[in-house]
Amino acid sequence: MNTTRVGAVDCGTNSIRLLIADVGDDGGLRDVTREMQIVRLGRGIDATGRIAPESMERTLTTAREYAGACADAGCDSVRFVATSASRDAANADEFFTGVREAFAGFGTAPEVISGDEEAALSFTGATVDLRAQAVPAPYLVVDIGGGSTELVLGEHEVEQSCSVDIGSVRMTERHLHDDPPTEEQAWAALADITRSLEEAAQVVDLTRVATLVGLAGSVTTVTAHALGLRAYDAEQIHGAELGVDEVVAATGSLLTMTAEQRRGLGFMHPGRVDVIGAGALIWRTVVQRLQRDAGLLTVRTSEQDILDGIALSQVDPGIGAR
Repeated sequence: MNTTRVGAVDCGTNSIRLLIADVGDDGGLRDVTREMQIVRLGRGIDATGRIAPESMERTLTTAREYAGACADAGCDSVRFVATSASRDAANADEFFTGVREAFAGFGTAPEVISGDEEAALSFTGATVDLRAQAVPAPYLVVDIGGGSTELVLGEHEVEQSCSVDIGSVRMTERHLHDDPPTEEQAWAALADITRSLEEAAQVVDLTRVATLVGLAGSVTTVTAHALGLRAYDAEQIHGAELGVDEVVAATGSLLTMTAEQRRGLGFMHPGRVDVIGAGALIWRTVVQRLQRDAGLLTVRTSEQDILDGIALSQVDPGIGAR
């Protein structure tokens, strides 16, 4: 079987992530390396409309490190996808120039993809294993980022999707100002999240969902807490199936902890300590909504997401095209 070695970079509001993988001509994907850095590219954008200088420098420094890793690994191609933060920034051109310079050896330019393409790439990455295991469809894939949350419904491909402006960083900056947040702040954030989910429900039919699968750091962190892990273990987290009550208990616990208490959790990434409360609240609200609308009693967590879709799309250009 022939394989192609590719690099995939997903640059979001809170983190920048790298996947180097070998993609077979049968569509299979084998990880070579996965990395993640919390860079906070979107810090303050909701208020200022601009990428802060220190956030810009952190992100471009990491981009240069990732470009070096791709070169060292012998990648045939690299795709760099930028999402919510760079879409919203007035000084995005400076960021784009820095990324192009970092990946000049691959001729890679950062892509600000459409919401439809982002949804399709996430859906592809998240559902490969579900389909292989004959997990019941339709699937609702929920990707909670720093600035936005995507909800994508489908079986073999995307049928309905919606992006709403609720994310762990955005909700923290808007509402959760104390440590831990006050009850009033949590209620304000919940009202914001609930309104956005109501908007999403006008586009995505939540009553059709057979399996709910959550992606990204907020969901995987909640899952690690629910599983009682002492250290982050991607193998235990990927594919984990939790009861709704387990998710609700874990999210409530994270939301009411102090930052110091969260920092002491062995699975907690340091860069997620101050925003996980908001991310957990978003996930809890989604899970409870699906319990109500679709009668779901359990939810799943995936470590595979848009990164996997970005990698696969370099071998099959039809992936993500809508």
